[in-house]
Amino acid sequence: MVFSSHLFVHYFLPTALIVYFALPRRGKNLGLTALSYAFYGWSNPRYVFLMMASTAVDYACGAYIARRAPRGSDGRREALPEGTPRSRHQRAALTVSIVCNLALLGFFKYFHFALDSYNGFFHLLGLDALQWHTTLRIALPLGISFYTFQSMSYTIDVYRGRARPVGNFVDFACYVSMFPQLVAGPIVRFHQVADALHRRTHSIDMAARGALFFCLGMAKKVLLANPCGTIADAVFDAGAAETLDAWVGMIAYAFQIYFDFSGYSDMAVGLGLVFGFTYPINFDSPYKSKSFTTFWPRWHISLSSWLRDYLYIPLGGNRRGKARTLANLWTVMLLFALWHGASWRFVVWGVIHAGLLMGERALGGRSFFHRLPEPLQVAATFLVLQVTWPFFRSPDLESAFRLLGNLFGLGYVPEATGLAGGILYGPHSIGVLAISAAVIWGCPNTWHWCKEFTWPKAIVAAVLLWLSLIMLMTQTHNPFIYFVF
Repeated sequence: MVFSSHLFVHYFLPTALIVYFALPRRGKNLGLTALSYAFYGWSNPRYVFLMMASTAVDYACGAYIARRAPRGSDGRREALPEGTPRSRHQRAALTVSIVCNLALLGFFKYFHFALDSYNGFFHLLGLDALQWHTTLRIALPLGISFYTFQSMSYTIDVYRGRARPVGNFVDFACYVSMFPQLVAGPIVRFHQVADALHRRTHSIDMAARGALFFCLGMAKKVLLANPCGTIADAVFDAGAAETLDAWVGMIAYAFQIYFDFSGYSDMAVGLGLVFGFTYPINFDSPYKSKSFTTFWPRWHISLSSWLRDYLYIPLGGNRRGKARTLANLWTVMLLFALWHGASWRFVVWGVIHAGLLMGERALGGRSFFHRLPEPLQVAATFLVLQVTWPFFRSPDLESAFRLLGNLFGLGYVPEATGLAGGILYGPHSIGVLAISAAVIWGCPNTWHWCKEFTWPKAIVAAVLLWLSLIMLMTQTHNPFIYFVF
């Protein structure tokens, strides 16, 4: 079930709101958990049990780590003192949590990648007899990359003394499974919603601001991301393109993935506010960045900051010399890439971005284009980003390198690919791309626009929602890109 569907907007969401607000305060977490399990299990109920197992392991490990923590005046256990030694048993509980989460993620997400890489390696060596062939096919559970990271961060923060342990299993299950951000983020850390899980308030102002977020997110997805996706697909499905066509298709995909993912995040933040939770910002106008160093802290912020706090800094960050800093940067970007997909094309995508970040670090943290006027720095950074998107979007490495060559006029281009021009340069496509560019570089970020509710904003949001629902009736192309991650 996706947010931009009639099933969600007309049936699930109204039902969820009625059920939730009809429940007494003590039953709201349990009710929200049940609704979230129903949402998650809509496509495949079996995966609910997988998420419940992960939740149970992390809850038990967190409870064991904090079992001797003192209780506060409210009867809940306090956070463990930071800086004090942890026992061998506490370290073991933390290890169990991390290993179980990574094993779960690794098996379901990387089994086929590892198997194909293993078989490909021995094929290159001419040792086909050592290949392992199996009929086992593992389906990727929806949102597993998000909820495992979210659940695992809880036990790590409890161990570090940066979060109070949760009071009961229902509250923790509610935290892990909250349907607004369950399947595509943002990745919410426990301390960000801990107080709201224990006791939260609901207000007209929060609900109104939540509605603004939701309407703008829906408009981003339906009115911009989906049409841009149709333009991008015309190029990527062709497998090869003339130089101008390739650039138009790549820019369309850059717009699509931004509006698709940031639109979902906006809807998630909006729904969170309606239910009394404040989720963190996940996109901060990343295409306005003047460098690659500033791009990543503004794109998928919840994942970037998660890897910074739970991987980059524990590895030493930039505190242990230049060589160690570069090694840490490579490690983080490689894992960032593999988080997005189990494929060598994602590895190449991560290596390119790691190289760009290392190059700017070598320049003292300045942009490659720092001598240019600021608007040209933004434009140059955006255009270089287009060189990386073929590896993110193409079905395989061969297709990605072919499209990369097409961007620079290299490689064979069949005459039939010229038919894509009918889609790329029609009035509708040009209009969609122009409006998308105007929104990206000329409009304020959704997060800032929705900070304060006003009636003029409400009218704009209502019109955008109305248009989105009308367009939704006519569209057949309506995927959420990050659902597969």
